[in-house]
Amino acid sequence: MSSPTLADVASLADVSENTVSRVIRNKGSIAPETRKRVNEAIRKLGYVPNRAAGSLASASSPIIGVILPSLSNIVFPEVLRGIHAGLAGTPYQPMIGVTDYDLKKEEVLISSFLAWKPAAIITTGCEHTPAARRMLKNSAVRVGELMDIDHRPIDVAVGMSHRQAGQLAAKHLVGRGYTKIAYVGHDWNADKRAHARYLGLVEGLKMAGLVLRAQCRTDGPSSTTAGKATLAELLSQAKEVDAVVFSNDDMAVGGYMHCLSAQIAVPETLALFGFNGLEIGQALPKPLSTILSNRFAIGKTAVELLLADPARNGKPKIVDTGFSILEGLTA
Repeated sequence: MSSPTLADVASLADVSENTVSRVIRNKGSIAPETRKRVNEAIRKLGYVPNRAAGSLASASSPIIGVILPSLSNIVFPEVLRGIHAGLAGTPYQPMIGVTDYDLKKEEVLISSFLAWKPAAIITTGCEHTPAARRMLKNSAVRVGELMDIDHRPIDVAVGMSHRQAGQLAAKHLVGRGYTKIAYVGHDWNADKRAHARYLGLVEGLKMAGLVLRAQCRTDGPSSTTAGKATLAELLSQAKEVDAVVFSNDDMAVGGYMHCLSAQIAVPETLALFGFNGLEIGQALPKPLSTILSNRFAIGKTAVELLLADPARNGKPKIVDTGFSILEGLTA
C-alpha cells in the first residue's frame, strides 16, 4: 500500500495542495471550516507530512522512534535499556516519546515521529487509535509493537502473552493448595495488559474448577500506596480469602505492607502473588512470589530484528520472549 500524498489530502478536502501545506505549517489565514476539512482528511487518510524532506530527500533518517507509556514505572526504562543495547555500535539513535497511557498522545507522537522519516517506530502494546493505526500501516517504516503478543501486529510484535501469564499465576497458586483466590488491581482502561492477565487468571481458575472469590480495583494507576489501600478494602469485604493475585509487583508490595501493618501472616494466613519480577519485590523481608517478564530482552530483540531488515515483507511476525515463575516466599 502506497503512503497517502499531499495531493490525496487536497482532493479529499476539496482544496488546493497549497492550502493543505499552509494548514500543516500553520501559515497564513485559513478559514476554520477549511482547516477542519483538511485535518479530517489528514486523519482519515493517515497522511504524515515529511518534515525532513529538505535534508533527507527520500532516505530514512538514523532515528528510531520509541514511544513508551511511562518512564516513572521501572518496567519501561528496562525495555529502553534493551533498546539502547540493541542500538550499540549502530549509527541509529532513539527519539523518545511518553504517552502517559493516553492513546491520543500516542497518535500525536506517531505523526510527529513519522514526519522525520525514522528507520523504525517502536510502540508499547497493540492498542492504537484508528488514525494512529492507519499512519503506521500506511508508512514504509518498520513497526515494532512491544510487550504484548496476544494480538495480530502491524509488522512485528515482541513480548509475551499476558493472558497465558494470568493462567500460569492461577496454576501456580492452585498447585500450592490455594482455593480461595482473590484479585487486587489498578485501572484497566489505561493498562490493557493488566486486564489480559486478569482474564487469564479467571480462565486458569476455571480450568481448575474454581472461581475468583473476590476482587477490588483502584481507579488510578498502579502504586504501592494503591496496593496497600486496595488490599485493605478487599479484605474488609471478603473474609474467606487465602491468596491474592495483584495486577503487578507495585500493587503487591503495597499489599505486603498492609499485611505487615495489620499483622496478617504471609503466606500462612494470606498468600500474595505479583507480576513483573521487580527488584523491590525481591527486597521484601519475604521475597515476593511473582512472574518474571524479560523486559530487557524484549527491547533488545525488537530493535535488532527491525534493523536486520529495513523493509517490511508484508507478513506480520510475532516473537515470544517468554516469562517464568519467580518463586518467592509469599505464595
